[in-house]
Amino acid sequence: MHPKIKIGISSCLLGEKTRYDGGHRWERFLTATWGPYLEFVPVCPEVECGLGVPREAMRLAGNPEAPRLLTVRTRQDYTERLLNWARGRLEELAKENLSGFIFKSRSPSSGMARVKVYNAQGVPVKRGAGLFAARFMARFPLLPVEDEGRLHDPQIRENFIERVFTFQRWQELLAKKWTINDLIGFHTRHKLLIMAHSPRHYQLLGKLTARAKEIPGQELAAQYQALLLEAMKLQATNKKQANVLQHIQGYFKKVLSAEEKQELLELIDSYRRGDLPLLAPLTLINHYVRKYGSPYLQEQYYLHPHPLELQLRYHA
Repeated sequence: MHPKIKIGISSCLLGEKTRYDGGHRWERFLTATWGPYLEFVPVCPEVECGLGVPREAMRLAGNPEAPRLLTVRTRQDYTERLLNWARGRLEELAKENLSGFIFKSRSPSSGMARVKVYNAQGVPVKRGAGLFAARFMARFPLLPVEDEGRLHDPQIRENFIERVFTFQRWQELLAKKWTINDLIGFHTRHKLLIMAHSPRHYQLLGKLTARAKEIPGQELAAQYQALLLEAMKLQATNKKQANVLQHIQGYFKKVLSAEEKQELLELIDSYRRGDLPLLAPLTLINHYVRKYGSPYLQEQYYLHPHPLELQLRYHA
């Protein structure tokens, strides 16, 4: 079994009783379904910066671009305390080689976006980001991140995991003494996956790899990484996925019967309309890959971007 992929996570999502009221927000699918494949690195900004459990509730106040972290009742300001802790914690996390982070939604310390920020009159606007989450995303701008609330959307959940697994494979490449041929091999195996997320980035990355010998290694890796992770951040919609599936179908045009071609085309169209999950046409395609063979398709991560046990391609 492949070593677990390491990602950061808000501690309360693992069932740890770190919230202000002494409770937790355990997300069971994370530990039960994803746990066998992911190694979680828990982080709780409030507890780790020295605040107790239970503690007075806090919220963001002031300017949404630079909010303060205040307790709700006594108005104690813990902004600097948390930010001082965050600076050191971020450097520790930089050494963990994380492949992603799952934040607690709406948290004044860990919410990614749309966190309430209260003005002087006590009126909130959903324009803030948690103090720690904002610093984390600024420190690691390309790292895949999500909050647990958005992960209840099946497409967002699948997109996040695809980003995490792709980034982890990229980290594995960089960890060794890689060559241009290694990078081209990585790109070749990820072509269809990239196309499903962004045809534009697919073209840009193709042009970049074609010029690989003209670019210094470190600069080449930086440019490729930026484009790759930008591409994977974009949603792989039904329309884009269906176009990739039709592209794959072209590899079988000489071996499939007219009936087999029609069956696959109908499955792709049904998926495009949202009547069937992506797994339906992919199951048939994988059958044809095994039956007829295709060295190019056999190595495409698009067909197996993550373990089937994660149950991420069952949505229409």
